[in-house]
Amino acid sequence: MPGRPSRWAMSSAYSMLLRASQRPFSGKRIHRVFSTAAPQVDHTEAPSSKTINSIRNLAVIAHVDHGKTTLMDRLLKQCGNALSQERTMDSISLERERGITIASKYTSMSWGGVDLNVVDTPGHADFGGEVERVIGMVEGAILVVDAGEGPLAQTKFVVAKALKFGLRPILLLNKVDRPTVTAERCGEVESMIFDLFANMGATEQQLEFPVLYASAKEGWASETFTKDPKEEERNMAPLLDAVLKYVPPPKGDINAPFQMLVSMMERDNYFGRILTGRITSGQVRVGDRVHGLCLKGSKGEIIEVGKVVKLMKRRGTNTVPVDSAGAGDIISLSGLSNPSIGHTVAALEVITPLPATVMDPPTISMTFGVNDSPLGGRDGSQLTGPKIGERLMAEAESNLSISVCPTPQKDAFEVQGRGELQLGILIENMRREGYELSVSPPAVMYKTVDNNKLEPIEEVIVEVDDEHSGTVIESMSHRRGELLDQCPCTESSGRTRLTFACPSRGLVGYRSVFNTETHGTGFMHRAFLSYEKYRGALGNVRKGVLVSMASGTITAHALMNLEARGVLFVQPGQETYNGMIIGEHSRDNDLEVNPVKSKELTNMRSAGKDENVRLSPPRQITLEEAIGYVATDELIEVTPKVVRLRKKYLDPSKRRTLRRTGRE
Repeated sequence: MPGRPSRWAMSSAYSMLLRASQRPFSGKRIHRVFSTAAPQVDHTEAPSSKTINSIRNLAVIAHVDHGKTTLMDRLLKQCGNALSQERTMDSISLERERGITIASKYTSMSWGGVDLNVVDTPGHADFGGEVERVIGMVEGAILVVDAGEGPLAQTKFVVAKALKFGLRPILLLNKVDRPTVTAERCGEVESMIFDLFANMGATEQQLEFPVLYASAKEGWASETFTKDPKEEERNMAPLLDAVLKYVPPPKGDINAPFQMLVSMMERDNYFGRILTGRITSGQVRVGDRVHGLCLKGSKGEIIEVGKVVKLMKRRGTNTVPVDSAGAGDIISLSGLSNPSIGHTVAALEVITPLPATVMDPPTISMTFGVNDSPLGGRDGSQLTGPKIGERLMAEAESNLSISVCPTPQKDAFEVQGRGELQLGILIENMRREGYELSVSPPAVMYKTVDNNKLEPIEEVIVEVDDEHSGTVIESMSHRRGELLDQCPCTESSGRTRLTFACPSRGLVGYRSVFNTETHGTGFMHRAFLSYEKYRGALGNVRKGVLVSMASGTITAHALMNLEARGVLFVQPGQETYNGMIIGEHSRDNDLEVNPVKSKELTNMRSAGKDENVRLSPPRQITLEEAIGYVATDELIEVTPKVVRLRKKYLDPSKRRTLRRTGRE
C-alpha cells in the first residue's frame, strides 16, 4: 500500500521492538497491513459471455489433517452445491477409510459471476508428487495452516512448490475456534509463515500475503481474528471474495492455436482415457482434430492423431459435458488413447510440446514379484508376472512420482516411490483388485556424488507427552536421527515438540514403534529434507523371528509351547509352510520352530483335551506394519484375503549357507 513500508522492511524493526518491550505478541501487525476489505461483489449476477478474466484457478494446499477437504466441502456449499456426504472430494474408497487425501482432484464453482477451478491436493509427504504435477495448472493457492499446530513438515514442502511457480498464497489460519487458539498464537503462526517464506527465497510480493481466519468445521471465515462471529457472518464469503481479489486470472491467447498440458488422467470403460489439464492457449470444441505431443530429445514427437470425442468439466459434485472451452480453463477431454500425464494435447499446426513439470526423484524402492509360496494361488485371480507388470505400468502412467523398472529376476519389477505409505496404498489397491504378489522390504535410493555415498534425509517433527520424550530421543538415536530442536508445545501443556533429521531408511517401520512408545498419544510428521552423507549402519531396531520348519495346520498344542519364545502372529487352524514367519522371537536371533506339532493320543488322554488350552491373542500384522517390519532376507506375501511374512528362501539349508557365507 502506498505510504506504508513492506512487511519485509517491518520484520526486523518489529522483532527488535518485541524483544525490547517483552510484551506478548498481539498478532495485529500482519492484520494492519492486510486488513484492506475485499471488493463488494454481487453474488447473483452471471456473466453474459465467459472470458479468460472470468476464471480463477487455485489449489488448496496444507499439511495433513489441517482441514483442506473439509474446507472444500464448505466452499462448495457456499457456492450453492448440494452435498450428499462429508468430505465429498475424497472419492476413493481408501481415502474415506483412512481419512487422508491420496490423489489430487479438481472441481469448479461459481462465485460473483466468476468460475473458480479449485484443486484439492494431498497433505501427506508420500503423495507430494500429486502436488507437483497440478500446481502448474493454477495461478493462486490457499495455504491452510492449523492455528494451533502452526507450520509442520509438509507445510514447508507445499509452500516451496507454490513459491517456485510464482504463486502468492492466501494464508488461511484454520481451527481458530479451538479454546487453545488466541490472537497472540495466530500472530506467532503468521510470523512463522513469514519466516518460512523468507527462508525459501520468496519475492517481496509473495511476502505480502493476505491472512484470513476460519473454522472450516463450523463453515465460516473472517478477515479479522474472531472465535465466534455474528450469525449473519458465519459463512465462507470473505474467503471467496479474497480469492477474487488476490488470485489473478489465467494468462493465455484465446485466438492462438489450442494447447493443453495434461496434468491428470483417469480411465473410463466407455470413453477410454480422460485427460485433464489447463488450456494454455486457444479454444477446443467437440469434433476438433488434435494430436498428442511429447518431448523427444530437444524436439517434439507426435504420439497420436485423433479428434475430441467429448469435453467434460467438473461442476460441484458432478461431471457435465460442454461443447467448447477456451484458454485458462481447466477441462477434461477424451478421444486420444496414448497421451498421458506430462504430454501435450494440441491443434495439428502445433509441433512443439509444452514443458512438463520436473518431479522430485523417488527416495525408496520395493520389488514386486509373483507369489511363489506353497499357499500361493488360492485367493487371487491375477497371479502371473505379465499381469502384475501391466498393472504397475498403468500406475506409473497416471502417477508420475512412481517409476517401474525391470529386474534381473524373472517376473519381478522394481517399483520406486516417495515412501512406504505411497507404495503401501498401491499394494492395497492391487490386492483389492485380485492380485497376488510377493513384495520385498523397502530399500533406500542412494546417490553417489564425487565418490561420496549420499542418502535421503527427512525432517521429522514429533509431539509427545513429556514423559515419553526421552524414549523417543533414544529410539531415534538408534536410527541415526539427529535432534535439531526441542521445545514445549505452546498450545498444550505437558507436551514437547521434537525436531529430528533422520535417514529415510531409519524411519521405515518406525511409525508403529512410535505409537507403541507413546501409548498412542504422540503425533509424528515427516517430509523429505535433502541428500546428505551416509550416516552408517543403524542400531538394533528389531528382534529375530520365529520361522516355521514344517507345513500343515497350526495346532493349539504347538502354540502353547511357543508362547514363551516370543509374540505370535498366527492362531490355531491357520495354514503354514516351511519358511513362513509365525512370530517375533524374544531374542535377536531367528529361531526355527514346529507350529503344527500335535499331541500324541494314548489310552490316557484324548484329542478333546486341546479345548482347555488358553492362548494369548495373536499380534495382527497389517500391510503397513509388514512393510516396515520385514528384514532384507524376508518377503511379504500379499493376497486379497491375507498378508503373511516369509523368508526369501524357504529352504532352511540354503538360509544357513547364506548366513554362514555372510559371516565369512
